[in-house]
Amino acid sequence: MARFSAYLNPVLVLFSCDLCLVRANRPPSPVNVTVTQLKANSATVSWDVPEGDVVIGYAILQQRQDGQMQRFIREVNTTNRACVLWDLAEDADYIIQVQSIGLYGESQASKRVHFRTLKETDRLPSNSSNQGDITMEGLDKDRQLQTGEIIIIVAVLLMWAAVIALFCRQYDIIKDNDSNNNKEKTKPSSEHSTPERPSGGLLRSKKKSPSVNIIEV
Repeated sequence: MARFSAYLNPVLVLFSCDLCLVRANRPPSPVNVTVTQLKANSATVSWDVPEGDVVIGYAILQQRQDGQMQRFIREVNTTNRACVLWDLAEDADYIIQVQSIGLYGESQASKRVHFRTLKETDRLPSNSSNQGDITMEGLDKDRQLQTGEIIIIVAVLLMWAAVIALFCRQYDIIKDNDSNNNKEKTKPSSEHSTPERPSGGLLRSKKKSPSVNIIEV
């Protein structure tokens, strides 16, 4: 038993050292967690990260205050410091906490932030819209993409219309040339045919019989 404890003590020491190193390398908790762009079914969460710490993502714990729904959002390989929460209940209270994800683990959860969604009949406050709104930026990008796609489609249709018009014009020219050549080759049959009488018979030249005069002596 003494030998087993002698072997076990170094292992425990190494394990505790590893835990200390991992905790030391974890990023600190996010600060200045705020909720903006409140709507009936969505809201935007933003936060700050202390400078000098390597953060590769974030994790958000979203929970209704009545405990009916809980959601965990995790995103890595990103430098975003904001996230849009969708599918929220109308006129409901929520609690959120944010964690920073570093190279060696996650930070401690931030302080709890409470917010309440709006009703459908409520209007947005005048200062709720700002230039850095993620949803508005996404909508602007989608509109730009849709406008570019429409321009490309219109340009392709115009090119096809021009090609079809050119083909029809060339086809008409070729058709006219073929009809003129056929007219020149086929002459009217009346020029070479024998004239006919009104009754339909052919005109024939009459031969005069030679006249013989008999002289009596």
